[in-house]
Amino acid sequence: MCAKTRVTKQPFGRMPNGAAVELYVLNDGKVEAGIITYGGVVVSLRTPDRNGKLDDVVLGCDSVEKYIEQTAHFGGIVGRYANRIAHGTFQLDGHTYSIPKNDGDNALHGGPQGFDKVLWSAKPIADGIELTYVSKDGDQGFPGTLTTKVRYSLDGGALKIDYSATTDKDTVLNLTNHSYFNLAGQGNGDILQHVVMIAASRITPVDANLIPTGELKSVEGTPFDFRTPHTVGERIEVDDPQLRLGHGYDHNFVLDHAPGQFAEAAEVYEPTTGRILRVLTDQPGVQLYTGNFLDGSITGKQGRIYKRRFGLCLETQHFPDSPNHPSFPSTELKAGQVFHSVTVYEFSAGKR
Repeated sequence: MCAKTRVTKQPFGRMPNGAAVELYVLNDGKVEAGIITYGGVVVSLRTPDRNGKLDDVVLGCDSVEKYIEQTAHFGGIVGRYANRIAHGTFQLDGHTYSIPKNDGDNALHGGPQGFDKVLWSAKPIADGIELTYVSKDGDQGFPGTLTTKVRYSLDGGALKIDYSATTDKDTVLNLTNHSYFNLAGQGNGDILQHVVMIAASRITPVDANLIPTGELKSVEGTPFDFRTPHTVGERIEVDDPQLRLGHGYDHNFVLDHAPGQFAEAAEVYEPTTGRILRVLTDQPGVQLYTGNFLDGSITGKQGRIYKRRFGLCLETQHFPDSPNHPSFPSTELKAGQVFHSVTVYEFSAGKR
C-alpha cells in the first residue's frame, strides 16, 4: 500500500502587481514534485535512478521573474488552446474569432497571455493540489467565460494531471502540460540518447508554418516510427522533409488507442540512469518536441545553460489547428458541457 502523499506550501516570489506566488511540494516517498500557482508550472520533479539517487528531471527556472521572462513554456498548463491555430483565426457557430498571433502568422499555446502566463488559485486535496483559473469571455479572443480546474496528484511514483472545464458560451479548448524532460537530470546534456516509444501509427504532417496539412500520414518507413524503441538522435538528422520543417521532432502523433480510451501513449528510457517515464492519456494525440529551439540563451535552475535539445516534451493533446480541420477530433466545448481529461506521467527505474 502506497504511503499517503505529503503536501506542503511555501512562498515562491511575487507577480509584478505584488500578488503572491505559492509553491506546493508533493512527496509520496518516492517522487517529489514542485508546482507553483503561476501558470500551474511543474517547477521540479525529483525521481530516483536505478541506484536510488534522486535528481530533478524537468527543465525550469529558479524564480517567478525568470518564468515570466522565458517563452519556452517550461512546465506550464497550456491553454486555452495548446499548440497552433493557423492565422490566429477560427470559426465557431457562424462567428469568426481572432487570437493574437505570437508565432509568426499563428497563435501558439493560447496566445501571448495563455494559461501558463497567469496566476491560478490553489487548494490542497488528497495526495495533491487543485488549481483553478477563470478565463473571462473574450480573453485572448476566445469566446465564453471558461472555468478550468487542474488537479495534480502524486501516488506511487506517478504524477496524475486531471483536467476539467466548463464554459457559459460555446468555445474551443485544448489543454496540456508543457514539461521538458531530461531523465539524466535537468541541464545534464542533451536528450539524443533517450530511447523513445510512441504508440502511434500516424502523424499529422505540417506545412512550412508548422500547421497540419489535414492529412493523417503513416509513420511506416519514416523517422517518425517509434512503435518500436529508437533513440531520439538515431534519425533526427535524416534528410526528411518533415524533420527539416520542424528543425527536428515537433509533431503531433495520432495515438492508436480508441477515442477517449485511457492508455499508454509513450515511454522514454534513459540508459545511463535507468530512469523510465511512461505517459498515459485519454487524449487523441501527443506532441513530441525535442527542444529544437533551445539555443543556450536561457539559464535554468542551478545556473545550468539549456542548449539545443536539452529536453523533450510529450504534450498530450487534441490535434493542432483542429478548429480549422473538421475531419480532426473536435475541440469544441459547448455551454453547459463538462470537459474532462486525465494524463499520467509514471516514473520508475531499472535496466533494459
